[in-house]
Amino acid sequence: MCLAIPGKIVEVLNLGENPFMHFAVVEVSSVRRKINIELIQEEGIHPGDWVLVHVGFALAKISESEAREQLQMLAILGEQQQALQELEGYRFGEEE
Repeated sequence: MCLAIPGKIVEVLNLGENPFMHFAVVEVSSVRRKINIELIQEEGIHPGDWVLVHVGFALAKISESEAREQLQMLAILGEQQQALQELEGYRFGEEE
């Protein structure tokens, strides 16, 4: 099942050389991954913000309460581990 996973922005990356490639580091249950934030860049993304992540892209900015509610739902449905496995599969120019 493909899931959108709530993740907390830890760092917004400034890659400088390409103004159309916006990335950030998110954390979900102690797992950190670089994601693409291009789709929601205009909303203004800052460390501490929560976003919904799907296949390495931030799809929407959400509130902390919405994020915690969705994380609880994933845990109740037993999907939390699968969500973390999907997150671990995201790689944008990172070494494995």
